[in-house]
Amino acid sequence: MDYGMSPELERFRLEVRAFVEANAPAIPPKAGVRSAEDRAEHTLITEWIGKLFAAGYMGGDWPEQYGGQGSSYSAERDVVVGEEIARAQAPHFAGAGGLVSHALIDFGTEEQRQRYLPGIRSGKDTWCQLFSEPSSGSDLASLRTKAVRTENGCFRVSGQKVWTTSGHWAEYGYLLARTDPDAPKHKGISALIVDMSLPGVDVRPLREMTGTSDFNEVFLDNVELPAEALIGELNSGWAIANSSLGHERSGVATSVVRLRQNVDALKDLAKRVDRGGRPAIEDGAVQETLGKFTADVEALSALVYANISRWSRGTERVQDAPMAKLMFSELGVEISRYALELSGEAGILVEGDPGAVDRGRWQDEFLYARAYTIAGGSSEIMRNIIAERGLKMPR
Repeated sequence: MDYGMSPELERFRLEVRAFVEANAPAIPPKAGVRSAEDRAEHTLITEWIGKLFAAGYMGGDWPEQYGGQGSSYSAERDVVVGEEIARAQAPHFAGAGGLVSHALIDFGTEEQRQRYLPGIRSGKDTWCQLFSEPSSGSDLASLRTKAVRTENGCFRVSGQKVWTTSGHWAEYGYLLARTDPDAPKHKGISALIVDMSLPGVDVRPLREMTGTSDFNEVFLDNVELPAEALIGELNSGWAIANSSLGHERSGVATSVVRLRQNVDALKDLAKRVDRGGRPAIEDGAVQETLGKFTADVEALSALVYANISRWSRGTERVQDAPMAKLMFSELGVEISRYALELSGEAGILVEGDPGAVDRGRWQDEFLYARAYTIAGGSSEIMRNIIAERGLKMPR
């Protein structure tokens, strides 16, 4: 596939669209990837994830003995599913279940796969990603959380993690910890499974500027993990984490759909607000800005599909993913910022406030958009990767 979607994939898209329309939970959409606000909403989301797995729309790249689709799977199908979930503004797979499943499949023991994969497929078990720390975000290899091997082969873990999505709902955590303090920083890290109900695990939700608590900080105080909590070989966590992260290919494609929806909503907003005594959509400067946003989103879409095509042929370049990530995160900020500018003072009101524009949508979009310029590697880090590794420029 050189670009875009084949007729077969477009037929698959219609199939997925019908499934999403029939089964997605009725949860009000919010900007970004958000956690459930209460237990009832969490139950709806986990049941939804279970339905997606059962229908074969998630986990298609798993081996067939664990529920995957074998030779009929394609990465492009994952993209279609992600796009259709985003198009319907349905909940996404929040947490780390997708990441840890690939870590277990590629590096785990058969006992670990049999124990944990069914709970991920059913949606019963929520996982969180215990990677980032207060002093090691984009530079993940500098993490300080320690897992000390005890005489009986177990691990005693102490440290702090932060920006842990859905940590307050999670049954299990996918942890990176330093197991060899004397090794080079990329070499002394191990991947471990944490039962989040164990003594010494303290999860504290972080209230964000959006007003919700999607992230958490997690404190690990001498948490005792059994020997079988280790994923793969000791001190191989860096390679395991990078391998599992490499399986995620649909994220930016999904974000393109949301950006396109935001541009369409921005055009509608421009028809309803005044500029100089007439609808803003009639102003030439507004038209020019809306045209630019439209072109930028379509250019990003072309870039994403080109990246997916190269990846499927094994010709992916080191700068491909950083370019797409940088473009979508910066563009998201600009689109939402312009929506607030068009809305005027009422744009900063939140849902429930009298006079709030579009039920406070644009304030929520703008505040969350800033998170994307940091999450998954900051914009500064992305520019460095593009410059140094892609363009071979000096450090």
